[in-house]
Amino acid sequence: MPVTESSSRRQWLATLTAGAALAILPRLVAQETKKARTKLQVETPPPTNPPLSPIDLARLPEGQTRLDLFLLLGQSNMKGRGLMPEMPSRDPRIVMMHLRDDAWYVARHPLHLTGDAKAFKGADNAGVGPGLAFAEAVLSRAPDRRIGLSPCAVGGTSIMHWQKGERLYDQALRRAQLALAAGHPVQGRIRAALWLQGEGDAPDARFALYEKRLHQLVRDLRADLGEPALPFVACTIGEMTAGDGAGRKGDINRLLLALPGKVPNTACVDARGLKTNIGDNVHLDTAAQNEVGGRFAAEFHALTAK
Repeated sequence: MPVTESSSRRQWLATLTAGAALAILPRLVAQETKKARTKLQVETPPPTNPPLSPIDLARLPEGQTRLDLFLLLGQSNMKGRGLMPEMPSRDPRIVMMHLRDDAWYVARHPLHLTGDAKAFKGADNAGVGPGLAFAEAVLSRAPDRRIGLSPCAVGGTSIMHWQKGERLYDQALRRAQLALAAGHPVQGRIRAALWLQGEGDAPDARFALYEKRLHQLVRDLRADLGEPALPFVACTIGEMTAGDGAGRKGDINRLLLALPGKVPNTACVDARGLKTNIGDNVHLDTAAQNEVGGRFAAEFHALTAK
């Protein structure tokens, strides 16, 4: 059968259409992937029952003899996204430095509150992290201590943002120095730095320098705080997804778990088995965060008991 101009045109159009479909296929796949990720985004309800309760860091409650200060460093799982209890904790033996005004208040969730102290106006998605459970566990073993928490974590950050000279490192150091000054004449001491970060460095492009930067962070904190043996307790990051979605999270965790064998007076919480999350396969739920806080305390006690 002879090929007519009309049939040739139909064949040409069919080839063109197929080619166009192949060309836009990657874009369609990317759009569907983005939609799937968007569906997993979960909002943390805002904090309730304001205001924060102010305290004088320089005056210890009756029965307490010293002030122990702790730095909370890392990204969103240290900041916390877990569902907060209806009624906040109000134990004056555990206090926190507010992110917005650098003043001290009775500690409660969210520790990483960005809203104002009176009405919480301007609060973001912070919820339950491991910090308060850590403090409660430390206090249960040493009831004569006041526990002061300096929340410094910022969601989505890479370890390169926590290097000396970068904004987050400098902010954490500034807040540590302010805490020491505010506690005078009680003579508080920075007792440890807690680290929960790594998701931001799981992509291949960032992974290569992670261990080097982590070790440097420990050295710089100890030097700048004048605590050459400052306990540094890290925690593994969540491995809640498999395959391409996991990136180098498993490799990041192997580096974190290897830290105690390479840097003296460090420890690492192994939380890889904790899978319960707020529904986004990224952020630990309240029960898991409380468990991480207890494990942080156990590792801290093991280090300081040596």
